[in-house]
Parts: sequence; C-alpha cells; structure tokens
Amino acid sequence: QVRLQESGPGLVKPSQTLSLTCTVSGGSITTNYYYWSWIRQPPGKGLEWIGYIDYSGTTGYTPSLKSRTSISRDTSKNQFTLQLSSVIPEDTAVYYCAREVMADSGSYYSDYWGQGTQVTVSS
Repeated sequence: QVRLQESGPGLVKPSQTLSLTCTVSGGSITTNYYYWSWIRQPPGKGLEWIGYIDYSGTTGYTPSLKSRTSISRDTSKNQFTLQLSSVIPEDTAVYYCAREVMADSGSYYSDYWGQGTQVTVSS
C-alpha cells in the first residue's frame, strides 16, 4: 500500500516561499514509470495541477506557475518537495501530493493521494 504524507507550514507570508514536502512510503519514487505530482485546490474552486517530478528526476510544471515553481526530490528519504516562490493570497489552498500512473489510453491519472495540507498566505 502506497502512502503519501504532506508536511510543511500552514501559514506563509506574502512574497515568501512556500515549501512543502511529500513523504512516500510503501513504494520508491524512483520506480519506473511513476510520476509524483503536486496539486492544489483553492477555496471554492476546482483542483489545479501544479507540476511533477518523475521516476528519473525529470520535472514539468503548469505554465501559469512555472516561473515560481520548483519541484525536487531526496531519494535517500523517499521524499519530494514543492517550492512556490513569491506567494500571494491567491496561492491559499489545500495542497496535495499524488502518484500518477499511465492508463492504457496513454493518459495519466492519480492513483494515490496524500490527505492534503492547508496553506494560507496572509500577513
């Protein structure tokens, strides 16, 4: 059973950098061919995919957040980390980490999720 757990501060001041870590158990983040993603849900809105780091360490980001986003990993701890710089109040959301796998159709879907962590951007 794969488990993901987000951790990090629940309150970040505007202009600072939000940093969250996802700790994975029950499976390695270097196993072919999984992708490890960050997704968020602002209050009253739908899910927004932020980016991923894959089994080889390759990253990808949604264009609207790319200039402020960095995803990295620590394979010795089986963790991956999200950093979102220059945060604004609109970055307030529940942040989730998830594992993505390829379906037979070739598209990706998330099969395991963390429970989510609330991050509020406020002074």
